[in-house]
Amino acid sequence: MKRAFVTGVSGYIGGSVARRLVQDGYEVTGLVRDPASAVRVEATGVRPVIGGLDDTDLLVRLADAADLVISTADADHRPAVEALVAGMRGSGKTLVHTSGSSIVAEVGTGERSEQVFTDDSPFTPVPAKAARVAIDRFVRDAAHQGVCSVVVCPTMIYGRGTGSKRDSIQVPMLIRESQQRGAGVYIGEGRNIWSNVHIDDLVDLYTLVIDKAEPGSFFFAENGETSLREVALAIAHLLGFGDRTTSWPLAEAIAALGEEAAALGLASNSRVRATHARALGWRPSRPGLVEDIERGSYRQDFGPG
Repeated sequence: MKRAFVTGVSGYIGGSVARRLVQDGYEVTGLVRDPASAVRVEATGVRPVIGGLDDTDLLVRLADAADLVISTADADHRPAVEALVAGMRGSGKTLVHTSGSSIVAEVGTGERSEQVFTDDSPFTPVPAKAARVAIDRFVRDAAHQGVCSVVVCPTMIYGRGTGSKRDSIQVPMLIRESQQRGAGVYIGEGRNIWSNVHIDDLVDLYTLVIDKAEPGSFFFAENGETSLREVALAIAHLLGFGDRTTSWPLAEAIAALGEEAAALGLASNSRVRATHARALGWRPSRPGLVEDIERGSYRQDFGPG
């Protein structure tokens, strides 16, 4: 039986990927921070190990013992990634590291950008994302050190997770704020656009990458794009508010969420095309973001009572 080690296994992406690996016959070990998380993770068929991303010696050992390593815990934690590479150096085994498409986002205000990026498009990240881009490059360069290292870069993820954490971050955040305001919420004019991907389609990409990707590869993950105003309207329909939407002033959103989540996230543009993933054979098929909000994943928890 092949052995997989997953960081971030108690999270949305990591838990969903780990669950698929269990279903595919892997013996999966996952890093968790506390006993309560360990209980939830173990219920999904994953063997938990208590530890954190700063436990570099532990990460080296777990990576060395695995046939496959999936890094989903923190796209900005370089020491953890360095430890995983150290544990796999010269092995020829596969490391899949998870980034995020905010690497191509600007400091946004809710206005639309026409710039669209493919996997091979050159770009200069905003200063807040430069370290993440450098980590992505470090992972890809590990291909020259005997590691089959790959970067998967998701866009805005939606849908119901299959691990111990069921919900993503951005859409539930907007739903909760919309509940407070009695209308679907967007920041500024809400004309900004994010590419997006369903969690099940994303997990399909991980499994495909594990089997087929060349060392040093990079894969955006997207299946369409949507403006944040369209997202707000879908949320209004979900919550029974009709077509009522409202603008959240950027300064207020930053005060409530922080600049990372507001200006670099919900008010920015991140428009990409998953050219490499589709060339590899990836065929996303789940409902789009607007349909999923209005009629899918969130209705049980957030729909009108």
